Amino acid sequence: MAKITFKGTPVNTVGNLPAIGSQVPDFTVTKTDLTETSLKDYAGHKLILNIFPSLDTGTCAMSVRHFNEAASQLNGTKVLCISADLPFAQKRFCGAENLTNVTPASVFRHSDFGKKFGVTLLDSPLAGLLSRAVVVVDEKGKVIYTQQVPEIVDEPNYDAALAAIK
Repeated sequence: MAKITFKGTPVNTVGNLPAIGSQVPDFTVTKTDLTETSLKDYAGHKLILNIFPSLDTGTCAMSVRHFNEAASQLNGTKVLCISADLPFAQKRFCGAENLTNVTPASVFRHSDFGKKFGVTLLDSPLAGLLSRAVVVVDEKGKVIYTQQVPEIVDEPNYDAALAAIK
């Protein structure tokens, strides 16, 4: 269980992020067109999982914008922006922002994602949503970088996540 904070107040998650060097857990999430996508769909690609509570917060929105911009420079890398937001809200946000280099994905049908990655929040006003975290996976499905952001309202370390790709 990760111990992080939300606006300075201690918060707990259901577990911990996958270990660096381990195989990334298999997962399924729902895209904005309501189709399912899973780990096998990204075989042979590097993958950034940008995990966060909701696009309706400034920090979450900023992380999607930042990874969208970075993804345009990353050959052979896919970026999934994963939250509990409904696919309709994700589609509206990305459409309004013209964010086309990332794939928004929802766990609304797949609560096991948060358990597998250790990111479901157990307490706080955000209980049931996902914590802010980044998991980077190589072409063979090995975890090469993780960050459980210690304060939910802070942005992730973009530079470290992107450096893991190169």
